[in-house]
Parts: sequence; structure tokens; C-alpha cells
Amino acid sequence: MRPANCHYLNYEGEVAIVIGRTARNIALADAAHYIYGYTVANDFGLHDFRDTDAGSMLRVKGADTLCPIGPGVVTDWSFAGRALRTSVNGEVLQDGSTDEMAWDMHYLVTDLARLITLVPGDVILTGTPALSRPVEPGDVVTVEVEGLGALTNHVVAGPAPVSDEVGAQPTVTEEVLSTALGGDWPLPGERRPVATDHSQLPCPRVRPRYEA
Repeated sequence: MRPANCHYLNYEGEVAIVIGRTARNIALADAAHYIYGYTVANDFGLHDFRDTDAGSMLRVKGADTLCPIGPGVVTDWSFAGRALRTSVNGEVLQDGSTDEMAWDMHYLVTDLARLITLVPGDVILTGTPALSRPVEPGDVVTVEVEGLGALTNHVVAGPAPVSDEVGAQPTVTEEVLSTALGGDWPLPGERRPVATDHSQLPCPRVRPRYEA
């Protein structure tokens, strides 16, 4: 669901790790024993709040409906060399492989468990090919991971705008547009992003890469 006064809702097709045993300060070689299985996730981001969240991603990633997961958990899946594709209205816009990931899934579990106790049912999202673009109400987004199945979501318009009575408001700035159109804001900590004209061209095609 995209709130009525927001414009930059982006998909992120990912693999989700589902934890099966309590994990804290585990060895990398033992990480697989703490994983129950894997499934598909779409880590949607509401980038209208990208600069006001100052990197915390609370509103960007935490709004209702933004992290659909499924269709089910696969317990005997190997993450090596698996294709990951995201399509919008049938057009493939993310096309990558788990071999491109900066860190593999055992590493991610081990790293997080150094400081956070992971418990059964916890879910870890593992990163997405970088190419993404805003989607509109009416669009259909499908994330497919080899061996895990396909997750399809329908983008709908929210019944009301985000309230302006309190808190940060949706913005259209250089940082918001840079992120929503597939790039990185180049000047963090150097100056505040400047408000930008709302009308923009679609994101250019770029070589997929993984971010985790």
C-alpha cells in the first residue's frame, strides 16, 4: 500500500532467512544448524522518507504492508548459484544471482548473532540487486528465487495521506530521488539535500549488483 501523498515506493526482491534455533555468538561453520529454512521477500521501501529518516529506515521500511514474505519456507535449499529475478507487470527489472552477494547467508547469520540473540521465527533479509524503480498503484510485482518459488504483490493506493499533524513529512529532494531512481546520495554529512522538481525521467538501466 502506497500512502496517498507518497510517490516513491520501490520494490527490492530478496531471499529471507528464517531462524530455527536460538543463536548467539555462534561459529561460522555452525551457522547452517541455526537456520530453519529460506523463503522469498519483497523489501519495499517508501523512499519519500529517505532523507528525513537520516539512515534509520524506520518509516522507509517499517510502514504497514511493506515486507510481504512467502509463499512458504523451504528447509532443504542451498543458496549457492541461485537466480533471483524481480518483474513489474511482466518486465524483468532485477536479474541477479546469489553468487553476486557481498556476504553469503551463513556469514550474515553469524555476524548478526555476535550482538543480537536470534530466536526461532526471526527473519533476516539478505540483500537485493541494486536496480529498482518506483512502482505505482495498479502495478504487479513478482519476485522469483530459483528453488524457493515466486511471490506476487499488487500495489494499491492507501485510503488516506500520511498525517501532517506530527512528525516528518514525505519529501521530494535530491536524496529521495537519487535513491528511488537507483542511485546513491553522494553528499551525506556534507550538506542537506535540496528540494527537487517532482517530475523526473525513469531510472536508467544499470548493471545489477547486490547490497546487503
